[in-house]
Amino acid sequence: MSDTPVLTTSLGDVAARQLANATKTVPQMVSVSPRWLVHCLEWIPVEAGILRVNRVKNEERVAVGCSGRDERPLPQTFVDYDPNPREYLLCAVNTVVEVHTRISDLYSSPHNQIGEQLRLSIEVIKEQQESELINSAEYGILANTVPGQRIESNTGLPTPDALDSLIAKCWKEPGFFLAHPDTIAAFGRECTRRGVPPATITMFGSPFITWRGIPIVPSNKVSVKDGRSSVILMRVGQSRQGVVGLFQPNLPGEQSMGLSVRFMGINDRAIASYLVSLYCSLAILTEDAVAVLDNVDITKFHSYA
Repeated sequence: MSDTPVLTTSLGDVAARQLANATKTVPQMVSVSPRWLVHCLEWIPVEAGILRVNRVKNEERVAVGCSGRDERPLPQTFVDYDPNPREYLLCAVNTVVEVHTRISDLYSSPHNQIGEQLRLSIEVIKEQQESELINSAEYGILANTVPGQRIESNTGLPTPDALDSLIAKCWKEPGFFLAHPDTIAAFGRECTRRGVPPATITMFGSPFITWRGIPIVPSNKVSVKDGRSSVILMRVGQSRQGVVGLFQPNLPGEQSMGLSVRFMGINDRAIASYLVSLYCSLAILTEDAVAVLDNVDITKFHSYA
């Protein structure tokens, strides 16, 4: 092979790139998800960060009667109220974003450094918000579903029969199922095995599979442990006595629903600080608004001959 160097007759790529401006994206973050649960809930503004859920006490004692064609006495009744209703308090997800003024002054073109730091921090806060709505020990859906609304699959698998049993537990205008994407995939395998592929609908511009016409909404915040997870079915909305999200309106520095950003000042090291706060909670207005299929095995695969 000849060692004679190859003489170039035009400008090469490496040298030419020194004169070119690279087009830059904003910072990307793999942990960001669509957060469908937040979109699917009805959100209620609350005063002073409190929602009191009043309920009918001894409702089975409310007496009514069908009127006959005579003068028999009409039933007399009244509706009692629970004297100790539950109150839901808003919880905060907070962080302080710090940016050195030298960085924001010198390196904010084409993308504003403060704006991008806040945008990415807010994305993480909103991801945590969805996780808390599902998993919070205080107000999360899983922790606040009563034992009578929890079932397990006869086979341990997320079968169509198991989801039918879930619908029977939450049959009054069910809104949507909520499950981890791996659980939805496992349900799809069970449907394929039985020859009943679920129908697909479009919501928010994205496709969702359904069962019995009820959308199955994915969320990676529904935990998976040792190959097992849960499927949640819920009714939503205040008028339906369902599940509602809670937020505080008119916050100082409000950026969106329940979210505020406030400038905290610049310290003696020239670092600017911004307080980011998101106030939210969730309430299950009546016990039958949620049903949960527990301990679902999502690791099973089938062989097709």
